[in-house]
Formats: sequence, structure tokens, C-alpha cells
Amino acid sequence: MINSVEISNYDPNWPKEFEEEKQRLLSLIGSHVIGIEHVGSTAVPGLGAKPIIDILIGLKDLNDAKSCIPLLERLNYEYVPEYEDELPERRYFRKPPRGQGRRKFHIHMVATSSDFWERQLLFRDYLRLHPEVAKEYYILKKELVAKFTNNRRMYTDNKTVFITKVLEKAREELE
Repeated sequence: MINSVEISNYDPNWPKEFEEEKQRLLSLIGSHVIGIEHVGSTAVPGLGAKPIIDILIGLKDLNDAKSCIPLLERLNYEYVPEYEDELPERRYFRKPPRGQGRRKFHIHMVATSSDFWERQLLFRDYLRLHPEVAKEYYILKKELVAKFTNNRRMYTDNKTVFITKVLEKAREELE
């Protein structure tokens, strides 16, 4: 089912797969990019996740994303502009495109000055530093998958409260 959610146990190959994809991305769009980061649950050692690697690409200006679209298409990424209504500060890509096999990568392209950039890195780094919180998150995700297996939207929406609390705690610790 296209909208179903699957959580896999942590795969120690995820960081390597990210690094390989990062090098491919840099070879094509490196001149446009300030940074490329591995984010999401696959970036946290030991944390189970949807087996899709989230890549955060930071740009100086989000308008630079336009020139990256045809280059990313050469790497078999599909640009998905319809998500911009919900998250206008992000340009979203997926690989492979819908209907061409199991999804492997998501790209979230944003300005490095954006809240999106800051939140993604803060959440990832906090979970890396606090394995007990990462474990709580994994338990929550498994519970939500059991409850919302065929409703990706509800699965995602129900993680928001946990993520918001973690971000608040992370910001407090930084102060």
C-alpha cells in the first residue's frame, strides 16, 4: 500500500549509504550547496526507522534550489512541488520517483538560515547524545505504526508532540 508505514530495525549500513549518496550529490550540485547532512531516524545509531535516508541540503538562499532540480533529476530524484504549500521553506525530492521501486532517499533542501535546518539538526544531535530518548522515540514509533499502519499522515502527525518536547528540552540545554 502506497501510504503504509514500515519501521525497520537500525541498519548500520545507513550512514555508509548516506555518505555514498552525499558524494554523488556533491559531484553534481556541490557549487550550490553550503552543507549536506544526514538527518532523521536513520542518522541516529541504534534507532529503528522507516528505511528511507533523509538528506538535508543547506543552501545560502532557497531560490538556488531551482537550478538544482534538473541536476538532481539526473540522479533519478523526483522534485515534489506540491509539498511546498505545507512547508514553503523546503524543497522536497524523492528517489526513486513514485512508481519506480522502493523509496531509498528523501532530500529536504532549505536555506541554512531556516528554522527547518536548525530543527532537523537539533533533533538529530539530541537523540545522538541521549540514547535513552532515542529509545523512547523508537517505542513511540512502533506503537504508532501498529495503530496507523496504513495512514502515514496520522503516524507523522502523532510524532509531533514528542518531537516538539525534545526540541524544547534541547534548546533549554543549549542555554
